[in-house]
Amino acid sequence: MLDIDKFDESILGEDTPDPLRFAFPKKHSAHAGGMASPIMPEQKVPLLNTLYEQQGQRNKKRCLYIHIPFCRVRCTFCNFFQNAASRKLVDDYFEALINEVKLKSALPWTQTGVFHAVYIGGGTPTDLSAEQVERLGKAIRQYFPLATDCEITLEGRINRFSDEMFERALEGGFNRFSFGIQSFDTKVRRSAKRLDDREVVLERVAQLSATEEAPIILDLLYGLPYQTLDVFEQDLNDFMSTGAHGLDLYQLVVGGTAPMLNLVEKGKMPPPATTPDKASMYELGVAFMDKHYMRQLSVNHWARDNRERSQYNSLAKTYAEVLPIGCGAGGNIGGYGMMNHRTLETYMNAMKSGESVVAMMTKQHALEPWFAAIKSGFDKGVVSRHQLPLLAGEDTFDFFMPLFEVWQNKGLARIEGDYLALTLAGSFWAVSLAQACIQVLQKTHSEVTASHKVAL
Repeated sequence: MLDIDKFDESILGEDTPDPLRFAFPKKHSAHAGGMASPIMPEQKVPLLNTLYEQQGQRNKKRCLYIHIPFCRVRCTFCNFFQNAASRKLVDDYFEALINEVKLKSALPWTQTGVFHAVYIGGGTPTDLSAEQVERLGKAIRQYFPLATDCEITLEGRINRFSDEMFERALEGGFNRFSFGIQSFDTKVRRSAKRLDDREVVLERVAQLSATEEAPIILDLLYGLPYQTLDVFEQDLNDFMSTGAHGLDLYQLVVGGTAPMLNLVEKGKMPPPATTPDKASMYELGVAFMDKHYMRQLSVNHWARDNRERSQYNSLAKTYAEVLPIGCGAGGNIGGYGMMNHRTLETYMNAMKSGESVVAMMTKQHALEPWFAAIKSGFDKGVVSRHQLPLLAGEDTFDFFMPLFEVWQNKGLARIEGDYLALTLAGSFWAVSLAQACIQVLQKTHSEVTASHKVAL
């Protein structure tokens, strides 16, 4: 039985009449996750060889992630900038990347499974040339076993996304495009170091959407400097005016070495929105989507029509295996996490010498299947009893019931038979709630393991 009295407000949430704004102090990270154990360097290559040689399970969901580690400018909110783009750097990297695509596609593990979603992320993948985008798409389709309805997404910027690049991407087999707009407002965009003014972005997105060649998906951030509630509402109206097929609403979380922190500290721009203000923006966004009858796919993603499925986002951050390719790419196979070299020079040298490009590996927690099911449920906004694996032969949903009841009393969720449905407040805090469940499971697992050792 779960002893709820062992946990404080970081797990249970605050007692407040306004849980949307004050259930927790702030959102700490973009995704929930469990603990993992590092693999010793000398064990890495033998373990990788074992994983690559094993037979894949064709009925198991898997994704392919390919990373393009270049940007022409660094956004002020970004903590993931890797390399400034130049033609020679990009060209040299692309040839190494294609070689890795061929090598990884030939692995027994790769060829004995089916990939349900492919995502080309970054960085800025559209810093590749139009010809390179087409080549990459065709290589993926040629070498990898893809599901018949495989979603193949190219991420990028509207800036310099020409008709030629769009046409060649379609020719290469890309069937979904995701653009990081962040905000349409010119002043907000300038503060974030985005390159085009509002009118330019609106016109280009509308042109691409009107072709109906593939779903056009936009990412908007909420909480940026200068982005008031009125500005954010205009962002939402601008999205609707473009005819784009889907929208992600992501809460701004700034950390690490993001330039915005230094600019705010020096008084060169106002601070980002507070957590209560971001909660108000989320509330506005959800109401806006409801008003326009947009189909909600997750707590932060909406679709205008049935072509948009957001397969990669729903699979890769929950329970799918992900094969990583490229400098800085991360993924997981067979219960092990892996991260490729993040330094471009190290990655390129590894490719030239025939060494592994995997820089580090971890063994996932023994409860990773439970963590994955939890993350999947909270991401969708509904945790189902039937999707949670049994825990030591017992019902996991029932195990969490004392915690669920606390959250229901605090306005974060509703218990409806075999389901925990998140309220508006719970949806805003979905990552925090998922992380709380994971921490509860980890603590319980550690205590049980320790007690067994004592008994022995």
